[in-house]
Amino acid sequence: MMLDTLFTGGAVRTFSVGAPWAEAVGVTDGVISYLGTAADAPAARSTVHLDGRLVTPGIIDSHNHLLLGFDDDAVSLEGASTLAEVRRRISEHAVARPDLKWICAENAVYSVVDGRRPNSDDLAGLTDRPIFITTYDQHSVWLNHAAMSALGIDRGGDIAWGNPERDRSGGRATGWVTDFYTSAMTRHGLEGLQGSIPLYSPERRYRRLVSSLDMAARFGITTVVEPQVPLAELDLMYRAEAEKRMRSRVISAIYHPVGADAEFRRDIREAVDDGPKTGKLRLGPVKLYADDVIEPHTAAMLDDYSNRPGKRGRPTLPPTEFSALVTELDRMGFKTHTHATGDWGVRVALDAIEAAAARNKTVDRRHGIVHVECLDPEDLPRFRRSGIVAAMQPRHCSPDLVAGTWMENVGEDRWDRAWRYNSLIKSGAHVAFSSDWQVGEMDPLVGVYSAMTRAGLNGDAAWTPDERVGLDQALRAYTQAGAWAWHAENELGSLQIGARADLVVWSENLYDLQAGELLDQRADLTVVGGEIVHDATSESGAVGAA
Repeated sequence: MMLDTLFTGGAVRTFSVGAPWAEAVGVTDGVISYLGTAADAPAARSTVHLDGRLVTPGIIDSHNHLLLGFDDDAVSLEGASTLAEVRRRISEHAVARPDLKWICAENAVYSVVDGRRPNSDDLAGLTDRPIFITTYDQHSVWLNHAAMSALGIDRGGDIAWGNPERDRSGGRATGWVTDFYTSAMTRHGLEGLQGSIPLYSPERRYRRLVSSLDMAARFGITTVVEPQVPLAELDLMYRAEAEKRMRSRVISAIYHPVGADAEFRRDIREAVDDGPKTGKLRLGPVKLYADDVIEPHTAAMLDDYSNRPGKRGRPTLPPTEFSALVTELDRMGFKTHTHATGDWGVRVALDAIEAAAARNKTVDRRHGIVHVECLDPEDLPRFRRSGIVAAMQPRHCSPDLVAGTWMENVGEDRWDRAWRYNSLIKSGAHVAFSSDWQVGEMDPLVGVYSAMTRAGLNGDAAWTPDERVGLDQALRAYTQAGAWAWHAENELGSLQIGARADLVVWSENLYDLQAGELLDQRADLTVVGGEIVHDATSESGAVGAA
C-alpha cells in the first residue's frame, strides 16, 4: 500500500477506541488509512516529519458565528474596559475615516461604566455622525444622539432590530437597545438593519464570513458550526461554497425567529431538503432561543437577580409554547440548537426537549443546549439521561470577561452553578466545546487554556476551580464530543481507519506543556479531507518521499 501522505515521528492522539495513541498516521484518498508505529508505516508519496509534535483530530467548533467576523471599517473595542478608552478609540476612528457615514464599533463590554448601563450621553462630543456599537455578545446596541435621531428613536419611534430602552421619566430614549441579536436576524430586522446601518450590507457581511473562514483554518478548526444563519442570508453561505472559500467544513444552523409560523418552518424544511448534499457545506439544525443573556438581566432565572430584587428575566416564549415549538421541529426531523443561559432558561429547554422525545417517540436526536451558563443542580443529570448535548464555551467563564456584571447579577451564592462542564462530563453527559466567536476568541487553544484554569488570560483570578478539566478532556470536547453532537462520530472527531482525514499538527506536543504555555502555541498544519488547508511553516511545500 502506498500512502498519499504520512505524518510520522511525533505523538498522535487518536481519541479512537482501542488505539488511543500512535506514532504515525497515514492518509490515502482523503481518509485515514494507517495508524501505528513509525517503523511499520507504509511508504508514502509525501511525508510530514513531526519532530515530536502532536497530531490530534481536527477541531470541531460547535458554535462559531462566522457571519460576525471582524469588519475593517469598524473599530474593535476588545480590551477597552473604561469609558475613556472607548471614547478614545471611537474618536480616533472617526478622525481617520471621514468617508464613513456611520461610525460603527464592536465588542463593547457591559461594565464599561460602573453601576449602570452605558447611554447616549457617554458618547457625546465624539463626532456629529451616528455611532452604532454592538456589545461583545451581540445582544445589545449602544447609540449616540445622532444615531437615535437618524433612526427616529428619539421621537418615540420603534426599530425592527431591537427594543430601545427608555428612562422612567417621560420615556426618553437612553441610547441602549436590548434584544438585538434575536430581532436583528429576522427577515424584517435584517431588512431594517441593511436599510440604515452600513455595517450590515450583504457585501460587508460576506467579507466578514470569508475572513472568519480563513481564520478557522489557521486555528486548526476543520469543522465549524455557524449557529444562526437567517434564511435570507443562506445565499452568502452558498456563495462562499461556490467560490471555494470554505477550507473547513461548515454546518449552518438556520435561525427560527420568535413568532415564526408553520409556513416558515416548511420553508426551513424545503431549504434543508434542497440544500447541498456534497462539498463542505451542510444545512440542518434549527437555532432557537429559550431566553436572552444574564448581563442585561434578560436571561430567565429561577430566583431573583442578586442585584435586582424582584427581577428574574423571562423565557423568550411561555414554556408551553416553547415546548410545542420544539415538539413540532422534532417531529419534522430537525435537531435543535437552543440558546439558554439562565438556570430557568436551561430548564425550559430541557423540559421542551424531553417532552418532544416523549410525544414523538424519537430517539438519538441529539438536540443541543448552547451556553448553559447557570445550571441548577437538579437539572444537571438530565443532560446525560436525555442524550442532550451541552454546547459550552470555556472562555466565557474567564474572570476577565465575567467579573463585575455577570458575577454581580447572578450573586456569589450561585457561582457554583456557573459553566459546570466538568460536572457534566463526570455525569456522562456529552459536552461539546466551542468558541462562540466573535464573543470569544476563535483560537481553540484559548478555550482549552480557559477550561483547564478557569482564569483570565494573564493567569490571574481563577475561580470555581472544581469545574476545571484536564488537557485531554478539553481536547476531547473539541473533537470527539463535537463529532458526536452532529451525528458524525464515525467520520470526524477521531483518527481511525476509514475516517475522514481531518487533523491538526500542533507546534509542540501540548501534553508536555503547562496550561499557560498553550497560549504560545499554534496550529502548524490544518488538514481537511487529506488536503493541507493551512501551513504556518511552509513545510508542506517542502515535504517529499521519505
